[in-house]
Amino acid sequence: MKALIIGGSGFLGAELVRQAKAAGHTTAATYATKPGDTSQAVWNPLDLRDAARLEAVLADVNPQLVINASSGQADWAVTAQGPVRLAMAAAKYGIRLVHVSSDAVFSGARVHYDETCLPDPITPYGAAKAAAETGVLAVYPDAVVARTSLIIGDDGRSGHERAVHGLVAGTRDGVLFTDDIRCPVHVADLAVTLLELASSDASGIHHLAGPDAVSRHELGTLIARRDGLDASRLPAGLRAHSTLPGALDVRLDSRATQRKLSTTLRGARQFCRAQA
Repeated sequence: MKALIIGGSGFLGAELVRQAKAAGHTTAATYATKPGDTSQAVWNPLDLRDAARLEAVLADVNPQLVINASSGQADWAVTAQGPVRLAMAAAKYGIRLVHVSSDAVFSGARVHYDETCLPDPITPYGAAKAAAETGVLAVYPDAVVARTSLIIGDDGRSGHERAVHGLVAGTRDGVLFTDDIRCPVHVADLAVTLLELASSDASGIHHLAGPDAVSRHELGTLIARRDGLDASRLPAGLRAHSTLPGALDVRLDSRATQRKLSTTLRGARQFCRAQA
């Protein structure tokens, strides 16, 4: 299968490129500012706001599968409108599409969220991701929308890992919240399950998050211990006492999707312990 990874130079995108290549797929990828490992994929510059460029990339690559792992943060044109433009093109050419979304589409009001729950975002980023979900499935009902949570790795490349190392070393200011709860997932588990969903006949909303609900401070402690750092140096605080917007406690229930998968999504306590 010929696969195109949108946002292939990002943290998740790079793992998708690596695993797609390892699985024997002919792999191409896009980047916004800088290409990734040129030994793993053919790289194409792409701004999802540019419809003509998107059409040109699809025509040049001619993929059977597109996975959108790009992130434009709260930029509405990139994060909300870009994926819909991609979905319209994928539907037009009959290309299999998997779009990666986020638990930011939820407010945390009900804490536990399965695939039947409707988005109720409370941040601009969450609103953009929710709009993308709705638009993608409206124009391409056969697409997969995969919501995930905090994405963690082993090599310190994820944002949370960098924050933990910086806080322990004293080179970074801030605190890790004890009341900010998520269900982290390992980047390798997430990438392989996205590729598994892509090769199935699945469509619609799917949740891909780990089974462990942990605070950002607990996650930081797990990472610090895994990496041989002094976890007691991690400062703790309450998000409820900060000015940072966003949900406090959002726990994606991935059991319905997990039952369809051969790959087990590990929890943070397991994948951090596995690296000890």
